[in-house]
Amino acid sequence: MQQPNDTAAAQQMMRYDANKKTALIAYLLWFFAGYLGAHRFYLGRIVSGLIMLVLFLLSCVGMLILVGFIGLAVIGLWWLIDGFLIPGMISGANNKLINNLR
Repeated sequence: MQQPNDTAAAQQMMRYDANKKTALIAYLLWFFAGYLGAHRFYLGRIVSGLIMLVLFLLSCVGMLILVGFIGLAVIGLWWLIDGFLIPGMISGANNKLINNLR
């Protein structure tokens, strides 16, 4: 017979499995929409995701007067560095989830 404590632990594990962040989805978002900050939104980094999105939009507008390329270069470098930082971001997001389930 299961103890009430076992049931609570099983429910926590099910909630964790349903909400955990995966590397596959993070890297797909990074590769296809990383310049918009999509992977950062997915990993719970809303502020930096918004900064990337706004910087991209401003850079697109700035391309009309040929200064937008600077912003796009910054986003490109940020995008490339994020490719290496995603595993740590996933770990941090999942650890935060575990702490919230306690």
